[in-house]
Amino acid sequence: MINYKKLLKSKKYKIAVWGTGYIGLSTMVYFSKRKVKCLGYDIDKTKVKKINSGTLPLADLRNWFGFDIKGLVKTNFLKATSNHKDLISKDFVAHFIAVPTEKDGKPYYKPLLSVLNNISKINKVTKYPPLIIVESTLAPKVSDKKIIPFLKKKKFKIGQNILFSVAPRRDWFIEGVKNLENLDRVYGSTDIKSAKVTKDILSIVCKKLHVASSYKVSEMVKSVENAYRHMDITLANQLSLAFPKDNMREVLKLVGTKWNLETYHPGIGTGGYCIPLSSRYILSQVKSRNKLTLLRETIKTDDKMSSLVAKSIKRKGFKKIGILGLSYKGDLKVSVLSKVIPLVESLKKMNLNVSLFDPYFSSMEIKNILKVKTFKFPKDISKFDCVVVAVDHKHFKIGAVKLKKYLNKCKLIIDHDGAWKNYDLKNNYHLSGDSGWI
Repeated sequence: MINYKKLLKSKKYKIAVWGTGYIGLSTMVYFSKRKVKCLGYDIDKTKVKKINSGTLPLADLRNWFGFDIKGLVKTNFLKATSNHKDLISKDFVAHFIAVPTEKDGKPYYKPLLSVLNNISKINKVTKYPPLIIVESTLAPKVSDKKIIPFLKKKKFKIGQNILFSVAPRRDWFIEGVKNLENLDRVYGSTDIKSAKVTKDILSIVCKKLHVASSYKVSEMVKSVENAYRHMDITLANQLSLAFPKDNMREVLKLVGTKWNLETYHPGIGTGGYCIPLSSRYILSQVKSRNKLTLLRETIKTDDKMSSLVAKSIKRKGFKKIGILGLSYKGDLKVSVLSKVIPLVESLKKMNLNVSLFDPYFSSMEIKNILKVKTFKFPKDISKFDCVVVAVDHKHFKIGAVKLKKYLNKCKLIIDHDGAWKNYDLKNNYHLSGDSGWI
C-alpha cells in the first residue's frame, strides 16, 4: 500500500484545507512547518491576502503558534486562495475540511456539503485516491445521513477512488502546548485503506493518535466529551443558584482536589463552538424527549444563566453597567455563541445603560454585534456602578494599584474567570459563584 506520508514529503503532492479559521489555519501551519505543501481555501479574500503576505489573519494565534509563518509562505509551503478550483487537482492527496457546522447555535451543514460538492469535481480515475478528513464537529450519524450518501451520489466508491475519515480537533487556542502536535488525536475511517492513509498523514504532525473502530465512533467523540463538560459546568451553576449565600466557587475548588474530579466554576454560562453546541449536536439525532433528559435540562439552565445574572444586577439597583470582554474566551477574537451577547441583550431589555470594551474588537464591530457603545479601558470604568469582567483577556490585568484608581465609584464587580482575583478589591468584588455574586 502506498505510503501517503512519503508522497507528501516528496513535495510533489499537497494538502488542501477547506476553511482557514482557527482549525483550518492551524492545520495548514503545522503541516507546512513539517515541510508539507498546503493550500487553504476561504471565501474571505482579506484573510487569504493576509495569509499570502505571511501575516496571521487571526492575530491572537501568534502566541499559540510561538513561531512566525512568513518563512513558510516565502518557501511556498503555505498558501491560500479564494478560488476553490485551485484545490481541484490530482496533486492534492488529502482534503481537510474545517468549515463551520453551526448557524444560530444549531447544527448547519450547508458549507460542509458545498465543500464536498467542490471536491466531487476531482478526477475519479487517479493513481492515488484522495483522502477526505473531516475536522469540523459533526452531530452523530451525519456521515451516514449526509456525507457518505452525497459522495455515493457523485459516483465515488468509498475506499477505492475516494477515502474518508473523521478526525475531530481538541485544540485549546489559549495554551501553546495544547496544540495539533501534542494533544491526543482520535480518528476513525470507513475502511482499512482509509484508516492506513489517515494514520500516514496525521502522524506527520500528531504525536498521539488513537484509532477508533469506525468513523461512526470518532464522529461522536467530540460531541460526547464536550457534553460531559457541559453538564458538569451547568451543575456548578445550578449549585450556585441553589445556595446563593454560600461560596460555591470555593466548594467546587476543593471538590476538584479529589484525584478523579475536575474543577468547574459557576458563571454567566458556557460559550463558543464546542461546549454549548455539543449537547445540541447529540440531541439533534434523538427524537424522543424522554431520552437524554440530563442534556435537555443542561441546555435549559445554561441558556438562562445570562438572564439570571442580568436580573440580579437589576434587582440590586445598578443602572450603569460596564462589560469587559465580548469573546467567549480570554485572548481570542471569537464572539460567535459568546454568553456575553445574551447578557448584554438581557440588560438592555431592562433599560439599563450598558457599554462594552474588548481590545480585540473595534467600536464599530461592537456596535454591529451588540448595538451598544464602547469605552476606554481602564479610564472609563470609573463611570460605572457595576462592572462585569466577562473574560480574562491579558489586556485587563493591569495591576491592583492602577485598577483601584479607576474603580473607586464601582459598587459591584462580577469577575467571571478570575482576571482580577489577586487584586484585593474589597467587598464589592465577587468571583462568579462566591457568596452573594447573584
